[in-house]
Amino acid sequence: MPDADRRDMQEKQLLNHMADKEQRPLPGRSNHVENLSQSAKKFQEAICVLLVELCERFTFFGIVCNMILFCTVRLGYRNYQAAIVNMCFVGTSMLTPVLVGWLAECLVGRIKLVCVCMFLHFLGTALLPVVAFPFEDIYIDRRHILHMLTKREQKIVFYFALLTASLGIGGIRAIVCPLSAYNLEDCGPKELFSFFNWFNWLVNLNSAVVFVSISYIQKSVARNLGFLIPFVSVLMAMITIHMVRGEMIYKPKTDSSLLTTFGVIASALKKTCCVRYRYFSGSVTNWLDHAKENYGGQYSETQVESTKLLSRLFPLFAFQILYRTCIMQIPSGYYLQTMNSNLHFSGFVLPVAAMNVISIVPLLILVPILEQINSCLFNAKDTGRSPTIYIVVGQLSAALSVMVAGFSEIHRKHFPQVEQTLSEEVLLVSSMPCFHLAPQYILLGVAEALVTPSCSLLAFRLVPERIRGISMHFLTLFNGAGCFMGAFFVHTAHAGTQGNWFPHLLHEGKLERFFFFLASLMMVNTLGFWTIAHRYNNLNREYTNEFRGSLPEEKLLKHEKAIKHYDTVL
Repeated sequence: MPDADRRDMQEKQLLNHMADKEQRPLPGRSNHVENLSQSAKKFQEAICVLLVELCERFTFFGIVCNMILFCTVRLGYRNYQAAIVNMCFVGTSMLTPVLVGWLAECLVGRIKLVCVCMFLHFLGTALLPVVAFPFEDIYIDRRHILHMLTKREQKIVFYFALLTASLGIGGIRAIVCPLSAYNLEDCGPKELFSFFNWFNWLVNLNSAVVFVSISYIQKSVARNLGFLIPFVSVLMAMITIHMVRGEMIYKPKTDSSLLTTFGVIASALKKTCCVRYRYFSGSVTNWLDHAKENYGGQYSETQVESTKLLSRLFPLFAFQILYRTCIMQIPSGYYLQTMNSNLHFSGFVLPVAAMNVISIVPLLILVPILEQINSCLFNAKDTGRSPTIYIVVGQLSAALSVMVAGFSEIHRKHFPQVEQTLSEEVLLVSSMPCFHLAPQYILLGVAEALVTPSCSLLAFRLVPERIRGISMHFLTLFNGAGCFMGAFFVHTAHAGTQGNWFPHLLHEGKLERFFFFLASLMMVNTLGFWTIAHRYNNLNREYTNEFRGSLPEEKLLKHEKAIKHYDTVL
C-alpha cells in the first residue's frame, strides 16, 4: 500500500510538471511578446497624442481665425480692440501650460487636473456659440429669435469663454502633450537639432491641415462652425479619457520646479539689497551666490548653480519678446490687411484663414533643407558650432516682413474701393487682390523655420538635465510676454496717435507707420542679439554632472576666501 501511494504521488508530480512545462512559454518567446505589446502600446499612445494635438489645434485656431471678424462685426469692437483681444488670448494660451504644469507637479494630481482642464475646454468652446448665436440659418421665427443677449452680457460670456478655453488648452499642452515625454536627455546637439526641426515641422503641418479645414468650413458651412468647435472638444475629451484609462499619460521627473528657481532669485535679490549682508557676507563672484547656504541663504549649491546657468539664457529669451510680437502680426495687423483686401479668386471668396497657410508653406519646405545643412554642419570638425546665426537671419527676416507689410499697406490704398460681404456684413475694402500680401506671410514663415528650433535647442542644451523643463518653461513665458507686448504696442499706438496708426477704417489711417515703427524696433533687437550671440556658441559642454564632483573643491576654496576676508578685516 505505501508503495502504491508513493507511485501515485510520483505520477501526479510528473503530470503536474509536464503541464507546467507546456503552459510556461519559452523565455525568448515571452520577451518577444512583451516587446510587441510595448511597441503596440507606444504606437497607440503616439496616435492618441497626435489626434489630441490635432483637435486642440483645430479648436485653438478656430477661435483665433474668427476672433477679429467676430469682435468687429458682432460685438461692435474697433479694429485695435479686436487685435488686442486676439493677442491676449494667444498669450494667455501660451502662459497657461506653465501654470497648469506647476499645479500638476505641486498641488493637484495629473489625472484629476487633466479631467478638470477637459471640462474647462469644453465649457469655453460651448459658450462661444452662445455668444455668436443666433446664426443666420437658425431661427424659430423671424420675429422670435431663440435668445437675445444684451451687448454687456455677450461680452461677459465671451471673456469667460475665452478664459476657460485658454485654461483647458494649457492643461492639454502641459499634461497630455508635454515635450518631456520624448526622452531627449541622452541626445547630442545634432540629434536635438534634428528633433526640434522635425517637431516644428510636424506642428506646422498639423496647423496647415487645421487652417485648410477651417478655410473649407468657413467657405461651405461657415454658419455651423460655432457648433463644430465644441464637437471637436468632445472628441478630444473622449480620446484623453481613453489615454487616462490606458495609463498613457506621461509623468515627468520632478527634480526641480519653477518655485525653486524663483525662490533662488528672490532670496539673492533680498540679500543683495540688504546693507548688512553686503558688508558681512564676504566677496561673491555672482549676486545669486547670496542664496547659497554658505552665505546665509536657504538653497543648496546645486540649486543655485543651476539657476546661475539658467540666468545666462535670460538675454536670449528677452530678445525673443519683440520677435514674438512680430509673429503676432499674423492674427492681428496682417489679418486686418487681408480682411480689407479683395478676397475674390476665380469666382469665389477666399476665407481669411486661407492666407495663414501661405506662412506655413515655406516652413514645410525649408525644414528638410535645413536638416541637410545641419548634418553637414555637425559632421564637420567643429561640432560645437551654435545655430545662433539661424536666429539672427530669422529675426532679420521677421523685420523685413513687417517692413514689407508697411509698403504693402501703401500699395493697397492706391486701389479703388469695392464692396465685399463678410459674415453677412457689407464692407468697403480695397480692390487689391489679397495675394499681393503673400510676401510678408512668406518672410514670417521663413523666420519661424529658422528661429523656433534654434531657440528650443539652446534653451534645452545649455542647462543641466535637471532644469531643462524649467528652461523650456521660461522660453514659453517670454514668448507669451511677446504676445502681451504686441497688445501693448497696439494700444499705445492707437492712444498716442488718436487712432491714426491703428485705425478702424484702414483707408483713412496710417497703419503702415505702425509697421515701419515695429520693423525699426526689430532691426535694433536683431543687432542687440547679434552682439551677445557669442555667449551661446559652446553646445558640447556637459552640464549634467557638472556640480557633483566639484562640490568639495568649491567648499575648500570658499573656506580659503573666508579666511582671507577675515585677515583683511583684522
